[in-house]
Amino acid sequence: MENLYIEGSKGVYFIPTVKFNADTGVCELSGESYLEATIKFYTPLMQWLQRYFEEVGKPLTFNFKLTYFNTSSSKCIVDILKLLKSYKDKGYQVTVNWYYDDSIEDVDEELEEVEDFILETGLDINLIPMSKA
Repeated sequence: MENLYIEGSKGVYFIPTVKFNADTGVCELSGESYLEATIKFYTPLMQWLQRYFEEVGKPLTFNFKLTYFNTSSSKCIVDILKLLKSYKDKGYQVTVNWYYDDSIEDVDEELEEVEDFILETGLDINLIPMSKA
């Protein structure tokens, strides 16, 4: 299975960097996610995860290192988390880490959003300050 890598970019819209490694089972989404065609961007990521579950079937660690994401990205993040939860429910090992910038003023708002993700998906998410990463 091929790794998935997408170089992030900033312009009118912000595309996050995607690093999904099929050999190690470590997936990372970093940067900012503010896209015009959010579903079009996130669908291949979800398809890659589905293939990983079916073809590789090993433990998976997903690291979110997003410094900003808009509402439509948030909905896609929930879809990814639900997909990870279903994989975990089938008995596979899944670790989800959410790295947050603990130096910003509105960090509580971000943490509340992640807590909402936990409630909505039932998936455990480790909260890790970026200053300790």
